[in-house]
Amino acid sequence: MEERITVGIASFGMSGKVFHAPLVSHHKNFRIKRIVERSKDEARMLYPNILLSRSIDDLLQDSEIEVIIVNTPDQTHYKLAKQCLDAGKHVIVEKPFTQTVLQGNELIELAQQKGKILSVFQNRRWDGDFLTVQHILDEKLLGRLVDYEAHFDRYKNIVPQNTWKERASSGTGALYNLGSHMIDQALVLFGMPEAVTSVLKIMRTGGEVDDWYDIILHYPHVNVNLKTSLLVKEPGPRYILHGTQGSFLKWGLDPQEETLKQGKNPNDPDWGRESEEWWGTLNTEKEGVTQRKYETLPGNYSAFYDALYESIAHGKELPVKPEEALNVIRIIEAVQKSSKTRTTIVLS
Repeated sequence: MEERITVGIASFGMSGKVFHAPLVSHHKNFRIKRIVERSKDEARMLYPNILLSRSIDDLLQDSEIEVIIVNTPDQTHYKLAKQCLDAGKHVIVEKPFTQTVLQGNELIELAQQKGKILSVFQNRRWDGDFLTVQHILDEKLLGRLVDYEAHFDRYKNIVPQNTWKERASSGTGALYNLGSHMIDQALVLFGMPEAVTSVLKIMRTGGEVDDWYDIILHYPHVNVNLKTSLLVKEPGPRYILHGTQGSFLKWGLDPQEETLKQGKNPNDPDWGRESEEWWGTLNTEKEGVTQRKYETLPGNYSAFYDALYESIAHGKELPVKPEEALNVIRIIEAVQKSSKTRTTIVLS
């Protein structure tokens, strides 16, 4: 058995508690040595064999730690990732990668100078519904795709007062939080668009950050539309795909996040499987005229860490290249400019 890679987690907020700690702790090729928790002791209660740190300095000074997961508030990603790379650590950054393209470029150059791996946890590439959409398009079950519409809607009609995510000073909002997932998925499917047209709004009473957006990514032969609202009590389809030979509609949200919150093991053989009631509807002429439920492929967030291990141990391709994550930030900047100027932004 190969030696496990030692990991430090920079924060034990939602992403550390729900995603990274469970996924890493159950992975045969990684071990968590330290988790930073600045005031509470929840990490030690859940993972009694780890060391609890009160600052990121402990991670940087621990020579055994090879990989640091930077899953702190968005506005700190650049600064802390830079510190970790300077300290000679491989770095995994929680999405969004950075807040500006300039910051992202600097981190990529620094990682190359240091000879260290830099990747971004774009976990929703491994949502079961998105994997199913990829499969349907790869198999050309809709013929030539004409329309791709994706939604990531939630219902949060009360603005929380105790979270940095709702403060204008944090430089975040729905676009960085949810849009970074949706844009990344679109880029995986279609590559970089020619242009961006978008509208960003604050729709909730007392809101400080954007909570509604409508983004059009311009491609020559397919219409791509990404939408989010935090005031959707009754959600419609998450994915709406129309092609020259059929359509696919998919409701619901991948179950992995909820399952992780319940403390279940990501190595379970039924992990990521969705109940039949949430399977999408495929109506196609590709196999004769048929309309039927189409089984959702199992989601698998652990695939990110599988590929990360192969990258570190054997030099294989990264699960998410930093240049890909930087393109997400490039699109986010274009979305902001388009909304502010009420124009279409052509990308070079």
